[in-house]
Amino acid sequence: MVGVSAGTGAMGSLLAKLTALLSDEYKLLKCVRKEIEFLKRELERMRILLERLADMEGRLDGLARGWRDSVRDLSYDMEDCIDRFMDRLGSGDAKPKFMKRTARRLKTLWARHDIATQIKELMARVMEESERRDRYKLDESCYSLTKRVEIDPRITSLHEEVKDLVAVDGRVKQVTALLMDESMELKMLPIVGSGGLGKTTLAMEVYRKIGVDF
Repeated sequence: MVGVSAGTGAMGSLLAKLTALLSDEYKLLKCVRKEIEFLKRELERMRILLERLADMEGRLDGLARGWRDSVRDLSYDMEDCIDRFMDRLGSGDAKPKFMKRTARRLKTLWARHDIATQIKELMARVMEESERRDRYKLDESCYSLTKRVEIDPRITSLHEEVKDLVAVDGRVKQVTALLMDESMELKMLPIVGSGGLGKTTLAMEVYRKIGVDF
């Protein structure tokens, strides 16, 4: 099914149907249109959070998992409801006879009032989930549950003072002298060697000393 996923439920297809329901093809009561617009805005925010939570699967606490599951179930219920009303509010035959046209008008009028009642119920559920989202501070949790990143232990050497490093001072002076040569000729100075010898540390220390001149 288009727009349905394990992470966001039916939220994608539901938002597409709400957009279609607001088109000129479907004639809705004015109050219903405003409520559907509200639902669409709230559900778009919820979908963004669902996508973030899906990326953190395995690191969610019980509150976040409960909210996610509840909103996904809500999206399926809402899609079923919208599907029924979109079918009942369809355009019908191109040129219906008078009696059929009159009966259809009465039917769709009832349908429009009926959807108003159900939309209010759906709004109440959406607002409840929005309040739970704010109460649980789920948006903040998405940024606090950061991924663990392995740090190369050698990175700390980039911030050490040169006096704490072994056999660097002489090399710093040598590289500095080569770079500060008064010759105007464009030069490239490579620092080569096997891993762990301190090439990056040397380059950073030279930069600290003369970087302002370049």
